[in-house]
Amino acid sequence: MTIQIDRPRLDIPAGRTCSCSPNHINCLTAKEWILSQIGIWKFSYESRDIRDKNIHPATFPISLAKKCIELFTHEGELVLDPFVGSGTTLVAGQDVARNVVGFDLKPEYVATSLDRVQTEYIQPAIQTAICDDARRINSYLDPESINLIVTSPPYSNLLNRPRQNKSRRGKLRKNEQYLKIEQYSQDENDLGILDLDQYSEAITGIFTDLLPLLKEKAHCVINVPDIWWENHRITIHISVIQAMQAAGYELRNTIIWDRTNIVNRLGIFGWPSNYITMGTTFEYLLDFWRPPSK
Repeated sequence: MTIQIDRPRLDIPAGRTCSCSPNHINCLTAKEWILSQIGIWKFSYESRDIRDKNIHPATFPISLAKKCIELFTHEGELVLDPFVGSGTTLVAGQDVARNVVGFDLKPEYVATSLDRVQTEYIQPAIQTAICDDARRINSYLDPESINLIVTSPPYSNLLNRPRQNKSRRGKLRKNEQYLKIEQYSQDENDLGILDLDQYSEAITGIFTDLLPLLKEKAHCVINVPDIWWENHRITIHISVIQAMQAAGYELRNTIIWDRTNIVNRLGIFGWPSNYITMGTTFEYLLDFWRPPSK
């Protein structure tokens, strides 16, 4: 296995291999489409999902990435994850015969991503991961070659502090993650070490460069939570919306990822005098697209 660090142009197919009508945006049936119109989504993790925080501190389920991919692409089309992490988007794309390319700063994450798609679930599509900064992705891919971006970027400096585990109850709080700093890396290019203003500026810059790679009306789905910081709600999702709009994207849908089915023995926050909604119980899936030319 070789981790690619140079920047040759990638030759990955991006054309449909299905027989869908040209005006369809996906391969879904009408029944499947109706289910996706509900703006609150719930997912479960499966055995193939990575839940070990020593491998990666923040993962979303394969089923989440798969739903986004099936909703906004056809078989054979090309999906990009600019912050691929443990490779969940690659696994999801492999399951549904989409080509997927992911990028990440950390060689360990790229190696994990490649390991997850090399053997078991072979499909007639390509999934690969590149070790490089998301700021350089446009040197790898052709304009208007991407049908979907789906990703969960580092959340400002959310993880760059000792973990308090306040969302856990009783003895569960002082587990192996208690007081541990779980940040992805301390690389100066890592979005996760930036304050919110710097983070927003970086998101605008990265996605400005990615916009020409998207086809017109192709979608970009970003998974992001808000956080509580010193008794203040930090609305990361609003900062991301503003940053994406500054980069030229149009917000199409806001979807709530209802996480209540995967949260166990929730700790008590704020009682009895300070009402706080628990950030671990929901996150945002922000759906943008590249607006059509006028």
